[in-house]
Parts: sequence; C-alpha cells; structure tokens
Amino acid sequence: MDTRKETRTRIQVFWQIIAIILLNAIVIASIGFIYENTQTLSSIGSRGQEVRQIQTKLKELGLYKGSVDGIYGTATQKAVRQFQKNCGITADGIAGPKTLKYLGLGSSSTSSTNGYSSNDVYLLARIIAAEARGESYTGQVAVGAVVLNRVQHSSFPDSISGVVYQPGAFSAVRDSNWNVAPNDTAKKAARDAINGWDPTGGAIYYYNPTKTSNQWIRTRPVITTIGRHVFCK
Repeated sequence: MDTRKETRTRIQVFWQIIAIILLNAIVIASIGFIYENTQTLSSIGSRGQEVRQIQTKLKELGLYKGSVDGIYGTATQKAVRQFQKNCGITADGIAGPKTLKYLGLGSSSTSSTNGYSSNDVYLLARIIAAEARGESYTGQVAVGAVVLNRVQHSSFPDSISGVVYQPGAFSAVRDSNWNVAPNDTAKKAARDAINGWDPTGGAIYYYNPTKTSNQWIRTRPVITTIGRHVFCK
C-alpha cells in the first residue's frame, strides 16, 4: 500500500510540474506577443530614424533648435513636452503613439486610398478642422484638397505632414484651434479629398480676404471662391 501511495504521489507531483511548465510557457508567450504588438515609445536615450523624424517635425514647428541627429536627449524631450502642451495632450516628454499621431508620424496601417496612412488622414482632418471650422462641407473638402495639391506640387514638401508643418504655411498649427480634435465631418472631408474630390480646381493657395494682410497672396490668379475663402494658383 505504501508503495502504491508513493507511486500516486510521484505521478501527482509530475503532473503538477508539467502544469507549472505549461503555465510559464503561456505567460512568456503572452508577454512576447504584447511586446511585439506594442508601439515603441521614443524617450530619453532612444536613437534611430523615428527620433530623427520627430526632431525634424519639431524643428519645422520652431520647437526644437538642436541638430537632427537621431538622439533623444533633453532638448528633444523639452521640445516634445512643449508640443504636447500645445496640442492639449499629456505633456510627459515621451513620444508615444498619441504624440506621434499628432505629429503625423508613427507606424500605422496604410489605407486603401491612394497609399495614405491613417495618420495622414487624421492629420489632414486636423488641418481641415482648424482652418475651415464654420465653412460648408464643400469648403472643408476644398481646404483638404489644397493640402493634397501641395503634396503633388514640386514647390512644396511631398507629404501631408511636411505640407501641414511647413514653416509659415498654416497659422492654425500655432493657435488654440490646433488643440481641438477633428470631428467626424472633418474626417469625412479628409477622406473625400484623398479620394479625389477637389472643389478648388487645382488650387495651391487660399485666403480669407477679410482677414489677410498679405498683399502677395492677393496677386495670385483666382480660381474660385468657396464660402469665406478665395482659392488660387
């Protein structure tokens, strides 16, 4: 009897050990999955291409004065924190998914529309919301179309984020409107513009004649007027 009991005990211990091993394997696999599917955060000490992209965008906004060296130092952290404050998001100095999204960066899936990513669509919606709030739906699509026309034009940066953050291009990126998340209408207008709707007829500039003091913009050939905006070449 003692021998049988001892045998049963050994079998129980054996299966307990197997169960522990399997449980540990599941936990390790789960941790690996989470790690692989979690977007990397750029912070103090980070290096690489993503950091260079962050520095470039912040430099375009006038928030970063250092060199674009791909090293996330205190100067980059300070600039990121200021950008986050300007956008009304948590100012922790870490370029996480939300900060990258607001910068028009980050690893996001590519949309089925002309190769633009979801971050591109979101950034286009943000500039539409900031620049054309209060305009008709057509007027909102028109602002988005101007941004996209610039992307395709040789005189402007070749990306949505490059156009939006080009120094002096859009005053809205520096005022309070930029802190407001785009609504569904602005997002839809961005998608319609990307899908090819251009109410402006190819305009690369627009202005509000009741607000602008820029005399040069008034010399540009006018294509059309939509709402309060004059669209021109």
